[in-house]
Amino acid sequence: MSIPRFFISAPITDGANLVLPESVAHHALRVLRLPPGSTIVLFNGQGGAWQATLTAQGKQGLAQITGFDPSDTELPGRVTLVQGIASGDKMDWIVEKAVELGAHTIAPIAAQRSVLRLSGERLEKRLAHWRRIAQAACEQCGRNQLPTVQAPVTLAQWLADPANTGMLRLLCHPDAADTLHSALPAPPSSAPLALLVGPEGGWSDDELRQASNQAVRPVRFGPRVLRTETAGLALLAATSALLGWQD
Repeated sequence: MSIPRFFISAPITDGANLVLPESVAHHALRVLRLPPGSTIVLFNGQGGAWQATLTAQGKQGLAQITGFDPSDTELPGRVTLVQGIASGDKMDWIVEKAVELGAHTIAPIAAQRSVLRLSGERLEKRLAHWRRIAQAACEQCGRNQLPTVQAPVTLAQWLADPANTGMLRLLCHPDAADTLHSALPAPPSSAPLALLVGPEGGWSDDELRQASNQAVRPVRFGPRVLRTETAGLALLAATSALLGWQD
């Protein structure tokens, strides 16, 4: 049985005796029913993880830090999944699996054909929800660095952000002349790149023009048309394999 892992947003030092956040203590003691003395792993998203011994005082959970493991499971290169917002629970699935596959950043795009429209308090709640999913996925898959889940913007806004220039940007399109394989750099390469995937209805003609004007390169991926909740994840996995990042 694997050792349970928990994220806490607090400094962790070797030898410390930490009071666990209420949600973490509840999960460990009430949901998982871990007995006092159990070994757990804590990480705070800054890299590495700490082994600890779980204890309890009433409903309060405590963790005695016993050691540090500096290893991580990050990909050699930073990949941003630029995902047109999908409807229903599809976006939850995309966020969770993108984290498992090693995405460094997930950039939700309020695309012109996105069915789900978010604004105000609803947007803030959904963004917090996606970030909790990313955190839980890190706990499950063994990542010690939290990927960034950005606030939704339009494609034009994402393209115009200086932070998103200077990297290879590939847009998934079934009619593209180039393949993913031909567009990627020769391995080994750890240069940052972005993979752009449209929502259920695909990118609009206007968005395709915006991308072309910003030197985004369209690529196709196989002979079949993939659903939005499949395409980005397939591209992530294929990119990692083609660049030799999963050895």
